[in-house]
Amino acid sequence: MELESLLQLVPRFGGDNAWIYQVFIVVFTVLLLNFITMRVLLRIEKRLERTKSPWDDALICALRRPLKLLIWVLGLWLAGRITKGVTDAEIFGLLDPLRDVGIIVAITWFFNRFISGAEKNILAQSEAAGRAIDVTTAHAISRLLRISVYITASLVALQTLGFSISGVLAFGGIGGIAVGFAAKDLLANFFGGLMIFLDRPFSVGDWVRSPDKQIEGTVEKIGWRLTCIRTFDKRPLYVPNSVFMTIALENPSRMSHRRIYETFSIRYADIGKMDEITTAVKDMLVQHPDIDSSQTLMVNFNACAASSIDFFVYTFTHTTVWTEFHEIKHDVLLKINDIVVSHGAEMAFPTSTLHIPEPVTVQSSA
Repeated sequence: MELESLLQLVPRFGGDNAWIYQVFIVVFTVLLLNFITMRVLLRIEKRLERTKSPWDDALICALRRPLKLLIWVLGLWLAGRITKGVTDAEIFGLLDPLRDVGIIVAITWFFNRFISGAEKNILAQSEAAGRAIDVTTAHAISRLLRISVYITASLVALQTLGFSISGVLAFGGIGGIAVGFAAKDLLANFFGGLMIFLDRPFSVGDWVRSPDKQIEGTVEKIGWRLTCIRTFDKRPLYVPNSVFMTIALENPSRMSHRRIYETFSIRYADIGKMDEITTAVKDMLVQHPDIDSSQTLMVNFNACAASSIDFFVYTFTHTTVWTEFHEIKHDVLLKINDIVVSHGAEMAFPTSTLHIPEPVTVQSSA
């Protein structure tokens, strides 16, 4: 709509101060329109809360403030054009560019709020429904979309203000080479973060450890430059993302089972009971509700040590939870000890036997 048609909608008053009344009416109309719009959006939002879709709630919530900003931008622009008709101040020459930039800011703000709101709603609904969604991937996609919105908005704003986009891109290509050399560590961390988001070797909440570095703990946050890991003594450890491109990393959180691998020693005097003991231990493990008998399960006599004969237990638990695993292991070890005792055998400990070829006699000095 042209300026003349817009101004025709504003009632005209006589006198030299007619423009003041027109500006007042424009501002009052903006306030009234904002009030009506917010009330309508609030009613729509209450109705959409009954739906299961995460998109409509995010859309209405994201629309509120940017729409209010857009109404104010257009209203102030119209009031400025009215004022410009009675004054020759140079500042009013910026009205059109400022209007365009304001519209771009409002649209950018809307998309940013919509992406963040949709991400939040999707994660909340998935958690409530018990569906597994990779939080790290969701955050990565959200960030990439927001970065794309910011870059697009910046280029459109520059074009609107009269800058040549091709010149800006050319300058960015030449300057990017210099920046790349000056900030190679920063870029390495950025691409390291990108690889984490794409390959997903770990996610937020995973327990990770590295045999190459002194890194072990729970992942709290994955950023574009740093990853925050909470160590088991509750200290935050900030690791540059480029480090993960050069080290081996274990993710115990993705274990399918946990292993019990222990060696038990009994006396040489009980060697005749070894077969019965190992058979009883194996039967106990097969019947144990927390042991996965479908995995490798071994109980075998495997060594004649200096002071004992040894058998080992190799089996896996159903659970991968660290605390539950140790409770199960505690129970298994006690049951194995009970089996050894029930067969009349004893656990061995380091001993030495001294053999003397002839009887020793003690002569009295009296």
